[in-house]
Amino acid sequence: MRIAVVGAGWAGLTAAIELTIAGHPVELFEAGRVAGGRARSVTLDGRRLDNGQHILLGAYRDTLAMMRHVGADPDTLLDRRPLAVIDPAGFRMQLPTLPAPFNVAWGLLTASPICLGEKLATARWMQTVKWQRFQVDPDCTVAQWLDAAGQTGPLRQQLWEPLCLAAMNTPAERASAQVFANVLRDSLGSHHRDATDLLLPRVPLGELFPEPALRWLQARGCQIRFRHRVRHLSTDETGVAIDGERFDSAVLALSPRHLAQCLPEVDVPTTFEPIATVYLQYPEKTRLPFPLIKLSKNVGQWVVDRGQGMLGCALSGHGDWEALDDAALVHALHAELGLTEPLLWHGVIREQRATHACLPGSSSRLPRSPSPRLALAGDCCYPEYPATLEAAVRSGKIAAARLMASAPHSAPTPA
Repeated sequence: MRIAVVGAGWAGLTAAIELTIAGHPVELFEAGRVAGGRARSVTLDGRRLDNGQHILLGAYRDTLAMMRHVGADPDTLLDRRPLAVIDPAGFRMQLPTLPAPFNVAWGLLTASPICLGEKLATARWMQTVKWQRFQVDPDCTVAQWLDAAGQTGPLRQQLWEPLCLAAMNTPAERASAQVFANVLRDSLGSHHRDATDLLLPRVPLGELFPEPALRWLQARGCQIRFRHRVRHLSTDETGVAIDGERFDSAVLALSPRHLAQCLPEVDVPTTFEPIATVYLQYPEKTRLPFPLIKLSKNVGQWVVDRGQGMLGCALSGHGDWEALDDAALVHALHAELGLTEPLLWHGVIREQRATHACLPGSSSRLPRSPSPRLALAGDCCYPEYPATLEAAVRSGKIAAARLMASAPHSAPTPA
């Protein structure tokens, strides 16, 4: 089969790789100038940075496997550390390298400054969630779930709500409890100790996967068309037409907004959450006590130490920070960090429709293709997870498999 993949984000690249492995000729269309979609490298004032602070978890097994397949070594490109949630105001929870579930139990019991009663109540609740196989009322929000469980103390404000916002880009008051439970199932609730590890990029996002993936695909004959925004798409029993060009099948790996433009009949998310990334450059020797710090004073949410004095502050989900212009946002975050070093440079990246909102009921909504010749991919096509890199990669693998299983078979060309 001659197959088109539309969109060179992490989902589209994964689908293209899977199809190429199976021996099918692939042509990759990308509207932008670079690959990576919403997780890509950008240039600000000559500095190569990322359009967001994407932190991976050890539970992202498909993402890590795909990186390895294209020659991007996670052990070299990612800084792996046991999960720690540290707030300069005093809260600290850090997991040891004990086997699961003892690592989580020890991290919880040594969290400070939390009273023993709340720790034990939280441990009982987590065990109950495991007994319930992480199944939650699909119409319940994270806030409602925590209320019903009696999780109303400091651990809620210091741990559960910040983790919810970081993982789902949606505040606990509106976020899906079931999807958050899925995240907890595969991380803090996993039987694999390393599933809870933080994986902090040592290099720009482009070097983690998009650029190695492009090199891998090009070496195997994949045609890649940058700056080609697909304008017309149609399907029939014999194939797919993309801007007048015929293909046997196609994968659409697009954001919900662009997917709706191509296929208005497909049910896609229509509510979105913003993300801002604020880069603050300090003198090269400036360091945080841990590479990932939670902020909780006013505006800030998380700050990542990118090395050489560069800090990346992440703000996600609708909130008061949106009302601040770039200068005010930089000033507020610089003040919250409380560093004595001078601020040498700053840059702000805002995306108003960065991810789809992960709302109650979203775990049961799956955009469906109108044709067996056409498969859909993208993080919104893997509703079991929020809009993450792992969701995008898994959706790309599923789309490729679905396409090969449903389309008429032809003899593939060996890859």
